[in-house]
Amino acid sequence: MSEIFTGNFTQQEPIPEDAIEAAVRVMRHGRLHRYNLRDGEVSETALLEQEFAAFTGSKYCLAVASGGYALSAALRAVGVQAGDKVLTNGFTLAPVPGAIANVGGVPVFVEVTDQLVMDLDDLQAKIASSGARYLMLSHMRGHLVDMQALMTICDATNVQVIEDCAHTMGAAWNGVASGTQGVVGCYSTQTFKHLNSGEGGLLVTNDAEVMARATMLSGSYMLYERHLAGAPAEVFEDIRLDTPNCSGRMDNLRAAILRPQLTRLRERCDAWNARYRQVEEGLRNIPGLRVIERPVEEDYVMSSFQFLLPKMGSVTIQDFIAEVAKRGVELKWFGAELPSGFTSRHDNWRYVPRQDLPQTDRILAGLLDLRLPLTFSLEDCAQIARIIRDVLIRRS
Repeated sequence: MSEIFTGNFTQQEPIPEDAIEAAVRVMRHGRLHRYNLRDGEVSETALLEQEFAAFTGSKYCLAVASGGYALSAALRAVGVQAGDKVLTNGFTLAPVPGAIANVGGVPVFVEVTDQLVMDLDDLQAKIASSGARYLMLSHMRGHLVDMQALMTICDATNVQVIEDCAHTMGAAWNGVASGTQGVVGCYSTQTFKHLNSGEGGLLVTNDAEVMARATMLSGSYMLYERHLAGAPAEVFEDIRLDTPNCSGRMDNLRAAILRPQLTRLRERCDAWNARYRQVEEGLRNIPGLRVIERPVEEDYVMSSFQFLLPKMGSVTIQDFIAEVAKRGVELKWFGAELPSGFTSRHDNWRYVPRQDLPQTDRILAGLLDLRLPLTFSLEDCAQIARIIRDVLIRRS
């Protein structure tokens, strides 16, 4: 009899008890706004910023309302103006071009490779052809490009890099934390990310002026000296009067939920990677299926799994997805004509000028993806791989 998987692909693990207790303490005193403090009190949000700065090895950190807000604030803080071109991955999710559009920028898509990372040859060509001086690098689905090579290109052409680390919190390239090689690193704490506060974001940088602008943009009400991981007060002298308030602060309730989770992040990263490797092992050596090989320099954190069916046509892929779904396995397909749920592709975003990306389109046509929540056991992951393998072999 065919195996049926009964797990839930969107069920997260519970919020830890100490995080719940911390949240209840905040609710009991009622001071949810980050600047609503008693004399001598330090906010949960300021403490989270201090702790996350230390976690990434950054000088400064700002907690904000969402990962998308962090991206928009970072773009404004590094100087992007309306009409400026901003390079980004042809394979990413809607909040990335959305953040560029939010500040009036014009996304310029760069091709991706079969390893699901930015094509550095195309990056060089697009820098030259577009004249863009900003790159929003999306570490899409946790895949890290060769960061040393990318930064060499961008440094030589005066391109400022903002790293979208929504899927790489805790990851590193050659021992350097994801989010710390560009000017700014942006992270998400939305439910399906590595820390869970429902919605939320974090922004890190070593540039005091960039941090000061981002802080003012977030809506500091001139209370920036209450930030434990903020820029020095003297940096704000002119910035505080020249920068608009585009309110997007994180509140103390979400920060209280996140701080205990941050202490467990390394352990959680190891748990995700164990599940990833379990699926990877089960899907190797299947005719017609290709797993994504990871370079030795990449210290990844994978809360989802991607694989390619490069020779399977779109109708056959849809039939395959439907068949595994009948057996309880939910797959996302990045080659679909229309966006579905959290999944979309570059030609779905009509607010962006249409661009020709034949290499990316070829890759997305055969790209499938599945979540790996920590509520799944290693045996669950092995069963998921067996079901995918069985369906593919039966269809071959």
